[in-house]
Amino acid sequence: MDRSNHYEAAFEAYLQWHRLCYVAVDETRRAQLGDMRVKNLDFIVYGEAGSRLLVDVKGRRFPTGSAGHERRVWECWSTQDDVDGLEKWTELFGPGYQALLVFAYQLMPEAPLPADIDDLWTWRGRRYLLRAVPVDDYRSQMRVRSPRWRTVSLSRKSFESLAHPFHHFTHPVPPVAEEPSRYKTRRLPTTDYTDDTDIQAVFLSVSSV
Repeated sequence: MDRSNHYEAAFEAYLQWHRLCYVAVDETRRAQLGDMRVKNLDFIVYGEAGSRLLVDVKGRRFPTGSAGHERRVWECWSTQDDVDGLEKWTELFGPGYQALLVFAYQLMPEAPLPADIDDLWTWRGRRYLLRAVPVDDYRSQMRVRSPRWRTVSLSRKSFESLAHPFHHFTHPVPPVAEEPSRYKTRRLPTTDYTDDTDIQAVFLSVSSV
């Protein structure tokens, strides 16, 4: 992980707050697996229910765009190297490990949310929403976003069906939602609307995951 990256630092704080065992991986150098250089993952996480997770954190903002030109889009793109790397690590670690792309969305002030949304995490004055997609599911539905930059993404429908709150993979019951205070939790729809659909309708209208 890179602790200068506030998304990854916020995710590590989330793990510590929820007392999850984890290993933060030094990603300053790419690992060498045989003759192949592979992108490092960010964390190895051990869940309360016995899960063993290989995590790559992807930091995104919601909404996207500049002031006055915001787009209410749940960006879920990654790079081909990210997907390939997680799959290689899964092969190396063996059965019982699951690889996840964890999308940490920094919520801008213009994105009001009910306080009881699952995995709404507040850290150092910033709000984050954590959503995770198993990498094998991601690969099965991904499409090319940019051939030049080797990026891939999911359609709105695919992301909606595949993404879950991160605690879905670590806890048998929903955890505490925020660092300094305790909220009830409930599930949030994980959509990546590409138009300017009313934000409250987006957050409150989709079935549980």
